[in-house]
Amino acid sequence: MTHNYDEGRLNLPFVGHCTFGKYPTATDWSTLSADVAVLGAPFDCGAQYRAGARFGPRAIREASTLFAFGHSGAYDFEDDITYLPAGSTNIVDIGDADIIHTDTEKSHANIEQTVRTILSTGAMPLVLGGDHSITIPCLRAFDKEPPMHVIQIDAHLDFVDERHGVRHGHGNPMRRASEMAHVSGCTQIGIRNVSSSNRDDYAAARAAGSTILSVRDIRQLGAAAVAEQVPEGKRYYCTIDIDSFDPSIAPGTGTPSHGGFLYYEVLELLKLLVKRGRFVGVDLVEVAPAYDPAAVTATLAAQLLLNFVGAILHEKH
Repeated sequence: MTHNYDEGRLNLPFVGHCTFGKYPTATDWSTLSADVAVLGAPFDCGAQYRAGARFGPRAIREASTLFAFGHSGAYDFEDDITYLPAGSTNIVDIGDADIIHTDTEKSHANIEQTVRTILSTGAMPLVLGGDHSITIPCLRAFDKEPPMHVIQIDAHLDFVDERHGVRHGHGNPMRRASEMAHVSGCTQIGIRNVSSSNRDDYAAARAAGSTILSVRDIRQLGAAAVAEQVPEGKRYYCTIDIDSFDPSIAPGTGTPSHGGFLYYEVLELLKLLVKRGRFVGVDLVEVAPAYDPAAVTATLAAQLLLNFVGAILHEKH
């Protein structure tokens, strides 16, 4: 489909099919060919408090249409770069993994298998959650790939081991990641305030090789110094919990935590990291539109992801 002002359809945000960024769909996963494949993982049975992140992928897709009409790419005058140029950006939306209500293991298995399918085609998976438990199957899918470093941007450590038999909820993903042989380490950014993780969890995370930085640390050190603490030249997987942002700009989440990031603080860091290593997978989780009456959280998520993916593809090409 033509995406410019002079020819073809104007294709305004509220017109047409609601895919991520209004990029084309790819329903036949066996013939997938793309640089980036967008997958929805609408699962929220891992949430300990307010549910609703199952509707996150749909909300992010709808919000993303705002940034997808009537122009040939996205020109950033500060960088003097046109990101996501039309005609040379190969992004597809493959729909959602099948979710089995109340069944974490089967739902996670379906997410894992779909991410494996994406990886088998050489595309980078961009996964829209869902609660943070969906990162566990996403990371598992990389077990046949070379080692990678996980970058977590989050308000919470998510390093709980097990409580009442729960090992795959949204408080567990970084602990489960630390147990995977193909995860070489973690940098955990934005961690703050009281949360479900206790002192022992922090000790276990550090013992597993995690670098843990709070929002205050980031602001004191600056983005460039923080980026230098992430191992250089590695393969990166980035998981972004929307509650890493302050609730004043991202209220639509199940576990809001005040004292969080502002938009440019995260984007600036991600753009530095894109030049430091190679991103092989991204997920963004915990957008819950029921608590987001003006859709500002979903819009933030969509804008961040489109800018992030644009920077990844610009660096790649």
